[in-house]
Amino acid sequence: MEIEKKAKNSEEMDGEKEVKRSEPRRGGIRTLPFILANELCDRFASAGFHGNLISYLTQELNMPLVSASNTLTNFGGTSSFTPLIGAIIADSFAGRFWTITVASLIFELGLVSITVSAILPHFRPPPCPTQVNCQEATSSQLWILYISLLLTSVGSGGIRPCVVPFSADQFDMTKTGVASRKWNLFNWYFFSMGLASLSALTIVVYIQDNMGWGWGLGIPSIAMLISIIAFVLGSPLYKTVKPEGSPLVRLAQVIAAAVKKRKKALPEDPKLLYHNWELDAPIALEGMLLHSDQYKWLDKAAIVTEEEARNPSTKPDFWRLATVHRVEELKSIIRMLPIWASGILLITSSSHLHSFVIQQARTMDRHLSPSFQISPASMSIFSVLTMMSGVVLYDRLFVPFARRFTGKPSGITSLQRMGIGFVINIIATVVAALIEMKRKSVAAKYHLLDDPKAIIPISVFWLVPQYFLHGVAEIFMSVGHLEFLFEQSPESMRSSATALYCITTAIGNYLGTLLVTLVHKYTGNERNWLPDRNLNRGGLDYYYFLVTGIQLVNLVYYFICAWFYTYKPVAETTERNKEEDLEQANEHISSYNFKDGEEEEKRGFTKDE
Repeated sequence: MEIEKKAKNSEEMDGEKEVKRSEPRRGGIRTLPFILANELCDRFASAGFHGNLISYLTQELNMPLVSASNTLTNFGGTSSFTPLIGAIIADSFAGRFWTITVASLIFELGLVSITVSAILPHFRPPPCPTQVNCQEATSSQLWILYISLLLTSVGSGGIRPCVVPFSADQFDMTKTGVASRKWNLFNWYFFSMGLASLSALTIVVYIQDNMGWGWGLGIPSIAMLISIIAFVLGSPLYKTVKPEGSPLVRLAQVIAAAVKKRKKALPEDPKLLYHNWELDAPIALEGMLLHSDQYKWLDKAAIVTEEEARNPSTKPDFWRLATVHRVEELKSIIRMLPIWASGILLITSSSHLHSFVIQQARTMDRHLSPSFQISPASMSIFSVLTMMSGVVLYDRLFVPFARRFTGKPSGITSLQRMGIGFVINIIATVVAALIEMKRKSVAAKYHLLDDPKAIIPISVFWLVPQYFLHGVAEIFMSVGHLEFLFEQSPESMRSSATALYCITTAIGNYLGTLLVTLVHKYTGNERNWLPDRNLNRGGLDYYYFLVTGIQLVNLVYYFICAWFYTYKPVAETTERNKEEDLEQANEHISSYNFKDGEEEEKRGFTKDE
């Protein structure tokens, strides 16, 4: 009877396996045209909307420079905080596909709102071409702006934390799978985003400055609508990962269980802690996290009491007992936080630079020919071009070269990549300060310091070196930061990890607003570093040097954190079809490659007839 029962079960499992094989395979490189089309149009819309918005606020709504810059930074911070909510929604119940779709519709609504306000004259104050004694926008006019910005912030909250993880869901992202590919998903993601930004900063910004803001904001709205359509059309091909409950709840459960068992003694052998491969299978498709010796007090959440050991077949109460894998998820997040925090002061120091450089460019000679001049906001294309070409060179030249010395598939680690980015960013800020000193010296030479609308006879291309350096820093810092968070976070929390990346921007933007406000308030009226109207009489170069000092302190902090960081220990599932392996974990042989390839464990059983 036992043999017949086993044979029957084997036939049922083989039948289920045959059904799964008959289903079309989802995911893979064929999904990229739809995902990238969505992302290209989405980033085109976003860059076209935000890239020159400082000009819309100061030239159309007549807002003072510091007020306008703080407004954009605050809403930039909000749009970087909302991804945490979007990540929780995606990971808990909605899934990444539906979160991206609904959030894109909300973002589109915000774009349409501000486009309508730009077309209808009574939503703006009277024009002020002299920029002297201008009538500022009324409260009601500003509320239209704020509502539009809020809708785009909410929309960004659903898009930003899910796009990269959703793209990664389509591929094998285990250590073995990544090493087998000759291209880096994160590098090419940033390249595609750069291509879209480049298009927006040339086409859309030119239209905004020369054809009006109705068309200038309407085109991004149309692009966003196209991105939604492209994304939805690819839905039959996407591989979707079923949400397995809020990861934040799991983290809270581990803490609660550890607190409840704080007086219990840990066993000497970590193998005696609670392991349950079947329970953890849905949240560990790429491999189980191994026990680590850090933060041992959290291990108490996995202590099995006598009462809990009596009924091993019943599902445990996770508020009282957690598996080692879930404990290690929390440890991974705790280990990441110091490195994650190092990005905050970097954003703080650079959050307002884009707005200030546009105002600098507006006072400089921007002519490419006697009849054509480049738009101030379009100067960002030099940073984007550097990033795009740099990503290709990094992937094709730098990585193979570094691999010869390090033996690592990625050439250098994500932490080393971030450190190089920090250093280059400091150099870029120093160069920005020196160029501002040069710009003001030329203004003084031609007696133009007191004319805020005057065009100083110095080429705008003096700003190119700092844009170039910021682009290079982006290749190392931003890509490395996102890569680090993605690699070192538990796989079930990747949307949340991407949200952490966005929250870095949010906190940095808010601190940047505080920094600019304090500098504007306490640097006096006559020689204010950041004046409202006349940048020629300001001390923007002093502000750049202040920012450089902040970045140097942050660099020391980062080096200390990186030196003591411990990478997460993980056992990777090597079979290609992980879903079948996990469902039949007790019937089939599963093999796991331990980190660094030092140890291999095999499990199996034989049938006796």
